[in-house]
Amino acid sequence: MNNNKLAVSVSPVKEDDYAQWLPHWLSYQQFYKVQLSEEITLTTWKRFFEAGTPVYCAVAREGQKIVGFVHYLFHASTWAINDYCYLEDLFVTPEIRGKNIGKQLIEYVQQQAQQHQSARLYWHTQETNLTAQRLYNWIGEKPGMIEYRMPL
Repeated sequence: MNNNKLAVSVSPVKEDDYAQWLPHWLSYQQFYKVQLSEEITLTTWKRFFEAGTPVYCAVAREGQKIVGFVHYLFHASTWAINDYCYLEDLFVTPEIRGKNIGKQLIEYVQQQAQQHQSARLYWHTQETNLTAQRLYNWIGEKPGMIEYRMPL
């Protein structure tokens, strides 16, 4: 994997970051060929700042400019005493991929999961997202699980 690092800082998103976060969130949706409603986007944004809601966002900044984000949450499991940490969304600006920003964002979540004493940190990706899989294969392990969904 590329060891060409870009100097970024990773920290929790701030409420006044919405205008910078939103274009990345929309690009992320476009990549996955989904279009979430404005109501879902605004609800998601609010959750990052609600006390007692275990949904979080951290951003990677190059100076004051947001160049990536990670969304994660904590949830109980029937397989462990401590919560699991689920990394739900990860996005890095396409122009600067390959500079370990995704790795830095995942490591930030790893630190949060460790502080939370989580039993597990996990995430999913599309089987066609080979670019992301190169990173994930470098830093994680495949447990062999396949996801199924049922319409509700």
